[in-house]
Amino acid sequence: MKFPRASYFRWQLWVTLLCCLCTTAVAAPTSKKKSTKSSSAKKSQTVRKAKPAKPPRPPEPEFLPGGIPNTRAAAVIVIDARTGAVLYEKNADAPRAPASTVKLLTSLIVAERGYLDQMVTIMPSDTFAEPTKLNVKAGETYRRIDLMRALLVKSPNDVASALARDYAGSPEAFAAVMNQRARQAGATNSRFMNPNGLPNPAQFSTARDLAMIARAAYANPTIRQTVAMPQVVFRFNDGRTRQLENTNKVLKSLPYCNGMKTGYTNLAGSCLISSASRPGRDVITVILGHTKPRIWQDSAAFLTWALWHNPALAGTSASSAP
Repeated sequence: MKFPRASYFRWQLWVTLLCCLCTTAVAAPTSKKKSTKSSSAKKSQTVRKAKPAKPPRPPEPEFLPGGIPNTRAAAVIVIDARTGAVLYEKNADAPRAPASTVKLLTSLIVAERGYLDQMVTIMPSDTFAEPTKLNVKAGETYRRIDLMRALLVKSPNDVASALARDYAGSPEAFAAVMNQRARQAGATNSRFMNPNGLPNPAQFSTARDLAMIARAAYANPTIRQTVAMPQVVFRFNDGRTRQLENTNKVLKSLPYCNGMKTGYTNLAGSCLISSASRPGRDVITVILGHTKPRIWQDSAAFLTWALWHNPALAGTSASSAP
């Protein structure tokens, strides 16, 4: 059967168009896949072009040459408590806020006056001392020795105010006594403004000065016995009792540690005066401007090092360590 030429060409054109449409429909998904692959490739290239992460900072050594403990504390000094010889120092003369370490000086002044069995009557002004308080009440009476033990073990600010006022009439008058006693101990680069170490722009000390004060306190039998107490039971006037735990954690973790005093404010950071003893050797460490819990570890490390340190190396500083 023969088709007219015009009809035949029309039929051939339709077949060609149908074939093209089918080819396009089948090719479309392939094109999509290529597009996805292309996009993924671009992302991979972007990731590869990113800067590599910086390698982690290597840890600082635990010890300096000579076996001296390494520390990030702002200021440190280690002394022989018997001779006063400096075994190690770092920024020991830099002025720092001393926080509650000043209560060691407050207690020393009270202990040296004596009459520790005499009663102290709490006044309303004594109770306005935040934030750490024993919550003694106005009108209550306590022995000086009991207040002093509470001060050195638990560090309540209201007790510091009561002892200072009882001694000098006011905390301000007591500050003058503090500065005089500090100078007698050789601490000439300090200014004390209150008996508790609460922040005051005019109040400052140094690690070296605090070590001199600590050495004087260490020589006082009453102070030395008190700072070594892991806890003390305080009896209130109404018959209640409260067990006060020593704030110095090194005292409980290091067998040969025997005191002394902690301190902390936001300005001062963590501060610690600590002492240790073995037959024939007594040492004191002052650490200022540190952090917890590292201050406990560093203090224990310095005490341990100092107890077995060669006295011939006395005078080592952070810049001249062997």
